[in-house]
Amino acid sequence: MPDDRPDPRRHSKFQRLVDAAQKEPPVVTAVAHPCDEVSLKSAAEAARLKLIEPILVGPGRRITEVARKSGVDISGFEVVDAVYSQAAARAAVELVREGRAEALMKGSLHTDELMAPVVSRDTGLRTARRLSHCFVMDVPSHQDALIVTDAAVNIAPSLEDKVDIVQNAIDLAHVLTTEVVRVAILCAVETVNPKMVSTLDAAALCKMADRGQITGAVLDGPLAFDNAIRLEAAAIKKIHSPVAGRANVLVVPDLEAGNMLAKSMSILAGADAAGIVLGARVPIVLTSRADAELTRLASCAVASLLAAHRRKSLTAAIG
Repeated sequence: MPDDRPDPRRHSKFQRLVDAAQKEPPVVTAVAHPCDEVSLKSAAEAARLKLIEPILVGPGRRITEVARKSGVDISGFEVVDAVYSQAAARAAVELVREGRAEALMKGSLHTDELMAPVVSRDTGLRTARRLSHCFVMDVPSHQDALIVTDAAVNIAPSLEDKVDIVQNAIDLAHVLTTEVVRVAILCAVETVNPKMVSTLDAAALCKMADRGQITGAVLDGPLAFDNAIRLEAAAIKKIHSPVAGRANVLVVPDLEAGNMLAKSMSILAGADAAGIVLGARVPIVLTSRADAELTRLASCAVASLLAAHRRKSLTAAIG
């Protein structure tokens, strides 16, 4: 008979993220268009746990009505009125540009609607880095959290794009206090095949790390998924490296592969996936309406830790 008892390992890594973020001041977060019960409750709960200090950006009357029907107390939150979702996204970005918010959070609008003003060349939040998405995944059967990138922003990244995707993930891993960051460049095979561009990219990324063009981690690739995370699989293939079988960052060849990998881990392995966009001036919390509450809170916790790190880095740079 199946064992229906809850797995004590489930959520443990996410709970540690929340605990760590609660040691930092709440990050002021512009929440774009929180006009459904899920997004509004998520912002309110994150505020209750002192992970964020939300500014609710959207149609004020609609937000108030959703709060009333859902039993959510928003009396302590600032509301910035914006009549529709695209306007809310633009207003949320402007709050960051004005220095009033240190993070963005997606409400009940499409990701494309939120990201359009973010990537605007003149009025957005671009930096020298390319934007990329990371899933921080809590897999119950795996000892450490896994970062999977990119599964939501870059559809078919070039080698140049992948340099930023990898560096963004490495920087995130350090903020999450990963002691040794081991990056596996995932492909369908573990050998370089000139007919498979992803394996050529993997080899180039590893050499770029050797030359100091990518820093802060040990890279290896191409690696298949099994020999990236299972020592036994790496041993069978006679792969000897500090990454094979021990990877904590998984870089996929394209968005489709990343999306399928992350969803497979969630559905078949019971994993939870906190989502964050990196490479902008501030962290951007991307959640799905299907996410569990702790997953949404973990996403806010990651944003809080990133914002705290940025704050400390700026203070150190100033003096």
